[in-house]
Amino acid sequence: MTTTRLPLFPLNTVLFPGLVLPLNVFEARYRALLRDLLDLPEGEPRPFGVIAIRDGHEVAPRGTGLPDETDEAPQDPTAGFGPDPMRSFYEVGCVADASTIRPRQVAGEAEEPKDPDERVASYEVLATGTTRFRLLSVDSSGPYLVGEIEPLEERSGEGAGALASGVLLAFRRYQKALAGANERTLGPAQELPDDPAVVSYLVAAATVLHTADKQRLLQAPDTATRLAEELRMLRQEASLISKLPSVPGAEYTIRPTSLN
Repeated sequence: MTTTRLPLFPLNTVLFPGLVLPLNVFEARYRALLRDLLDLPEGEPRPFGVIAIRDGHEVAPRGTGLPDETDEAPQDPTAGFGPDPMRSFYEVGCVADASTIRPRQVAGEAEEPKDPDERVASYEVLATGTTRFRLLSVDSSGPYLVGEIEPLEERSGEGAGALASGVLLAFRRYQKALAGANERTLGPAQELPDDPAVVSYLVAAATVLHTADKQRLLQAPDTATRLAEELRMLRQEASLISKLPSVPGAEYTIRPTSLN
């Protein structure tokens, strides 16, 4: 088994391969992570691991890795995740490549800081999901969490091509139900990919689902299994929406499910 170490960015969401992730990063520990990524040679990948937080496990708002403009004190990298971060995270995550990292400077400083990094208030990041990984352990000895990870190969599985066609049709009906539209008003269909793995990830990202549902799709053992689960979910969601008196908001379509 080949493993590697990767900086971790925990979030209350699931990132899929091929999908774009915009971030606005304020927290000290994640600013340190991004500074280290910026130190990598120009033109090389700047990878970090996005891992979803299990429902109910974060114990502080800043545990999500989202902005906290008021917190400038040195921070424990495990803050918000308890003494054993592994228990707070799902097992499978996605490697993200930070193609764009833009620092935003502190405004209105009376004196120039001795350390140029002190002038960076936040970073605007644009990253793209690349490959899945399994999280094996977490190192909290540095300024931010670092995971020992095992890359996961994407396997096709039996009948992935036929399942992808069915999922695209079901996704089209699901979009119509959400839009409250019929075939005459929906307009021409958008061009969608042919690759079953790409279809599986795009549909997983675009469907309104609870984080636990999306996580189950991310960690499916192969593309065919993921597509079969999506087909079931899409039919279920479209049926639910069609029985409601009006087009639902997210609160009607998000329902927690167990991974067990």
